[in-house]
Amino acid sequence: MGRGGIRNKVNTMQKEIHPSFNPIKVSCSCGNSFETFSTLDHDLAIEVCSSCHPFYTGKQKLVDTERRVDGFMKKYGSFSKMAKKGKAEGQG
Repeated sequence: MGRGGIRNKVNTMQKEIHPSFNPIKVSCSCGNSFETFSTLDHDLAIEVCSSCHPFYTGKQKLVDTERRVDGFMKKYGSFSKMAKKGKAEGQG
């Protein structure tokens, strides 16, 4: 089968079995809004978007609520100091 045969099969879709694809407005609680396409038939309200999510804005806060990092540094912090000292001696 030639390329034309495959291309024709890929581009043909059965009629009347696919949902309609409508433009909708998405509104975030931060005030940002944008338009997109969806199979929904109504506008969408979301709580977090790429304009206000900490991951995308770069204002991410790492909170160590159980002080695990401090405990780790108390227990193993001296090893990192020894490793740095060993590298400095090995280079000279």
